Amino acid sequence: MKDDRVYLTLQNGRQFVGHRFGADGDVVGELVFTTGMTGYLETLTDPSYYGQIVIQTFPLIGNYGITPDAQSKKPWVSAYIVREKCDEPSNFRCEGTIEQYLKDNGIVGIYGLDTRELTRIVREAGVMNAAITTKPVKDFSAIEKYRITDAVKTVTCAEPIYTGNPEGVRIAVWDFGAKYNIAKELVKRGCHCIQVPSFYTAEQILALNPQGLMLSNGPGDPAENVEVIENMKKLVGKLPIFGICLGHQLLALAMGGKTKKMKYGHRGGNQPVKCLNTNRVYISSQNHGYEVISSSVQEVGTVSYVNANDGTCEGVDYPAYNAFTVQFHPEARGGPRDASFLFDRFLRNIREGKYNA
Repeated sequence: MKDDRVYLTLQNGRQFVGHRFGADGDVVGELVFTTGMTGYLETLTDPSYYGQIVIQTFPLIGNYGITPDAQSKKPWVSAYIVREKCDEPSNFRCEGTIEQYLKDNGIVGIYGLDTRELTRIVREAGVMNAAITTKPVKDFSAIEKYRITDAVKTVTCAEPIYTGNPEGVRIAVWDFGAKYNIAKELVKRGCHCIQVPSFYTAEQILALNPQGLMLSNGPGDPAENVEVIENMKKLVGKLPIFGICLGHQLLALAMGGKTKKMKYGHRGGNQPVKCLNTNRVYISSQNHGYEVISSSVQEVGTVSYVNANDGTCEGVDYPAYNAFTVQFHPEARGGPRDASFLFDRFLRNIREGKYNA
């Protein structure tokens, strides 16, 4: 019988033994956790997880199999950790097992680990690097040296993608790792979306004659995207702008704000965010490891949403520039549709040509 044991070695020296599923091979990545009870396919295919080894805190994964809910062309996680995998899924939309899906896409997985203990370690010590190997690790240098680099350049589209009604409102979706649902929400509202690569210049975007600019989600350190930030500065004030997740962070940097890495980030479908204008709390889906420092944008914008758990910045309005951004994902239906009105607000800003609070 084949020995399927594999080792998970953390940067702090802790080691766990589990069983392999999915693809063969060794991998190093940044260890993070996500709290979603469902949506594992959306997690696997979210480009924002590029370079990361993802722990699912919910114990049973794969029970409804692989369904047509992918958020990009392939899974982007470096590796996948679950407590228990389901080999006999049951769902009328099921197209296969998670085991086979990971194998087909070259993603290494581990099951049979104490994911609660792993999550406690990350919560207490913070995000750290880790390696999955077939043999115990003795040399920690590769784990310690690992860094996520060129993330946006890796996950962005190679050329423009056109979707929706050609006669509708023209929206340029600047792709830093965009999930499919962002364009779907705009197309559902009659828009014509032009998804453009992250390396497009401000001049190339304006040449498309868009009526609005959507800044998408994406992976990695926002400050790494120097060229994008410089081009974004040229677009501020020329188009109505709506930014989500990484797009929220990049616009803050373009406006002179600052970002910083969080201890363990916000990842999951149950993050409460509070609107400071109404005091209403929304349940949101999130996936980010960096935050905008609220005080750094006070001279150019107004913080509109904060996380109800830790008070971190979840949204910024820029009234003078007809722009607004949120850290959470209104297209992901966390509540399940609590924040979808933000897409309507964006289109209203485009139609009226002015900022709407």
